[in-house]
Amino acid sequence: MAVVPAKDEEERVGATIAALRRIPAVTHVVVVDDGSSDQTATVAEWAGGVDVVRHGHNRGKSAALETGAARAAELAPGAPLLFADADLQDSAANLSAVVEPVLAGMADMTIAVLPPQDRPGGGFGIVVRTAREGISRLTGWAPQQPLSGQRCLTREAFDGALPLAAGWGVEVGLTIDVLRGGGRVMEVPCELHHRVTGRDLGAQVHRARQLADVARAVADRSGVPDRVREGGLAGARVVREQTSRLAGQARERGGPLVERAKERGAPLVDRARERGGPTLDQVRRRLRGGWHEL
Repeated sequence: MAVVPAKDEEERVGATIAALRRIPAVTHVVVVDDGSSDQTATVAEWAGGVDVVRHGHNRGKSAALETGAARAAELAPGAPLLFADADLQDSAANLSAVVEPVLAGMADMTIAVLPPQDRPGGGFGIVVRTAREGISRLTGWAPQQPLSGQRCLTREAFDGALPLAAGWGVEVGLTIDVLRGGGRVMEVPCELHHRVTGRDLGAQVHRARQLADVARAVADRSGVPDRVREGGLAGARVVREQTSRLAGQARERGGPLVERAKERGAPLVDRARERGGPTLDQVRRRLRGGWHEL
């Protein structure tokens, strides 16, 4: 049973669904449209053989996974869950590599390890390090790619981890909870490709939010939440400093950024639109981020 959380992925979700349906063990595909402003849900329905659930407004990845898992329980009670991001396109067919160990009883949860991506980009490693160190501190295991959202797990493992950590901390919380529940977790190399987030202002604001959610997920599962939150806030300060630097560079080049951009992630003013910059809705969509890892 594949669950695909999707937010503004009309250009990619159709290919992702088609690829998932080529995996022999995937009998159903549930797509959760998490308040998209484009035609994501419509494209998913056109793909055929897919159960589409819509959120009236954006509720975040964690809520989308819970909604999809609840629908999956109705369609195939007790079946393992395969979580797949909507932007994987044709490469989603390679997720069979993470399904097989779970079906064979070798693991209670598998996590896909992605290869270097075709296009340049990515963050500075702050969120990844925070996630890895938090998981290691609480479980003794340090995953290679702690933020990977491509994973398969038994229904029992998933139910034992409920409620999921909020927002972008969902993968970290899931890993900690499954391990603490006695589950066996395995990372599996998988040839997957997705959109790579850049290093512009919108991407940095999103990473700051992701860092806060990851720190919160670790704190909520720790006996010393204040210390964990302090570490997360320290990392967030680094991201904010990088964001400020980017904003200053953009202003020097005559870009559309103003002081408010650093504080609230709203980088547009009327002057920017006059110069042919992106629309406010486009930037807001970028700031909310996609489902891919950062």
